[in-house]
Amino acid sequence: MAILFAFFPVLFFLGCLFLLDSFKLVRVRWLLLCLLWGLGATVLAYFLNTWLAERFHLDFGVLSRYVAPVTEELLKAIIVWLLVSRRQAGFMIDAAIYGFAVGTGFALAENAWYFLQMGEDFDVLLSIVRGFGTAVMHGGTAAVFGMILIEGAQRSTSMISATLIGLVSAAGIHSMFNHFMVNPLLQTFLIMVTLPAVFYLVFMATTSHLQKWLEVAFSSEVDMLRMIRKGQLRDSKAGNYLASLREHFAPEVLVDMYCYFGLYLELSIKAKRNLLLRESGFPVIQEPDIKNKLTELKTLRKNIGKAGEMALLPLVRMRQRELWELNQLENQ
Repeated sequence: MAILFAFFPVLFFLGCLFLLDSFKLVRVRWLLLCLLWGLGATVLAYFLNTWLAERFHLDFGVLSRYVAPVTEELLKAIIVWLLVSRRQAGFMIDAAIYGFAVGTGFALAENAWYFLQMGEDFDVLLSIVRGFGTAVMHGGTAAVFGMILIEGAQRSTSMISATLIGLVSAAGIHSMFNHFMVNPLLQTFLIMVTLPAVFYLVFMATTSHLQKWLEVAFSSEVDMLRMIRKGQLRDSKAGNYLASLREHFAPEVLVDMYCYFGLYLELSIKAKRNLLLRESGFPVIQEPDIKNKLTELKTLRKNIGKAGEMALLPLVRMRQRELWELNQLENQ
């Protein structure tokens, strides 16, 4: 019975987070990969922490309070950083869930190791503290790193800066937890009360923002694409802006920029359409020519060069969210 308290809470919490993802942003294969990475990170952390303790003659208190939080959060963060940098996560929701999945895998392996080492001494009280407290903390800190990292990426903050801020925040929370400034049971209770509330508020705010972004962007992009196809773009502000670029770019580059803008709108609309379909519970529409169009978009982006891309920034902002959005089309 004791072992159930060590494993069930964090798995249940992860399941709840997954169900909160109404837009189905999280890919099951990446979720499973994060769980597996968390399991492996526990083994790596054990050997790394053991080596550091022996190399620098660290006692258990220093190791658990100041060293382990840094090494463990760093190892957990690697897979989350890769997912964000490769545009497999685009919003706080999916970044937080992937992060919590890593922490879940880490906590499950760590609790299993404690159970095997302690045997009958691993009683119900310890199981509750580790299952409801330590395990959820491991998931929470990795989720915090993911949310800070994705927020930095969306704001075009340097990935180095966002990574450092995320790691310091995650390691700081982890270190505070390991100091046990209050009674372990009280600390566990506080985690179980505050963390779900924080996640719920963040998820609701992010979902609301996502819905507004989809509605506004979808409508404006549809109108813009309609004007392009009807030859009415020149009468709009976007058309006037494109016309003003004639003095700065060669005619062939301007043609590529115009094609790039139109193709981007088409693909962006289709990506948002599929998001809305998933949110409503309908299957996404898969089109056989999507990959060819994405390849064409990349070719056009290369042809117009960095100068052309910068000139189109008022119309086409290829930041984290937009790149993630197009990446979703490629993965479907």
